[in-house]
Amino acid sequence: MNEIYHIPAMLKETIQGLNIQPDGLYVDVTFGGGGHSRAILDQLSEQGKLYSFDQDLDTLQNVMHQDNWQFVHGNFRYLRNFMDYYGVKQIDGLLADLGVSFHHFDCPERGFSFRFSAPLDMRMNQTGGKTAADILNTYSEEDLARVLHIYGELKNSRQIAKKIVKAREQKAIERTEELVEVVMGRPVGLMDAAPQLLDNGYRELDIPTGAKKDLARLFQALRIEVNDEMGALREMLLAAKDLLKPGGRIVILTYHSLEDRMVKNFLRSGNLEGKIEKDFYGNILSPFKVIEKGMTASEEEVARNPRARSAKLRVAEKIV
Repeated sequence: MNEIYHIPAMLKETIQGLNIQPDGLYVDVTFGGGGHSRAILDQLSEQGKLYSFDQDLDTLQNVMHQDNWQFVHGNFRYLRNFMDYYGVKQIDGLLADLGVSFHHFDCPERGFSFRFSAPLDMRMNQTGGKTAADILNTYSEEDLARVLHIYGELKNSRQIAKKIVKAREQKAIERTEELVEVVMGRPVGLMDAAPQLLDNGYRELDIPTGAKKDLARLFQALRIEVNDEMGALREMLLAAKDLLKPGGRIVILTYHSLEDRMVKNFLRSGNLEGKIEKDFYGNILSPFKVIEKGMTASEEEVARNPRARSAKLRVAEKIV
């Protein structure tokens, strides 16, 4: 398929939030299509340095060739380990764009989208780990309901989990259309696909508009569980707090309420629980000063890039 790997949301605002020092050391923990990394490198001198993380080998198609840039193939949950490996003790800034790349949604064989008939994979790192199909066919009904309720915020999570367990007793759920049919309770047809989809063997599903919102939440929940996205985010935030120099910036783009709540609470309080501690005079004790509390994309940007609609930009500066 011809595709745009990813269009970064609020690119200008994100780079401004980093307050880049030309000779500084920066980390982009979500390299993806490389848009943010290129914008950071444009502001760095030869003495500056950027480390860009991504666990998906597909991103290698976007690598750059500059002496002051280092690609790190790994999950950002291992930020601390990789920085130790490279001998980095402190950084001047960190960027995390937590959105899923266009590439993943638009690449049928990865199984991230309910739009296509494809295997239920959803792994960001395809070298190992459980797939979405593994979860659907091995989790208990209670655990499935928990995943769908917490990560998909689906009010009917128990009913969906019950349908899945009943269906898999007859046949394992291995493909996107099989899951969609189980949830919707009826067969799903195929749309007339573009020639490139037909050539690749991946057909587009004919999903009623009214079902798309709940299906998006369902697939989101499975993706988060497959990749342990919330666990990885927790570990990365704690490592970033320790690595940032005083005056260093942390800039994060969030896309759904769970991750945004975690980031918001962490940047406000300095801890994952969001517990606010105050001194004798009532001043909030936190290692961060919040710079941006949740900027959203402009109407003009959303018109150009509708997927930027759900993005929120949060920025904080390390003060101690």
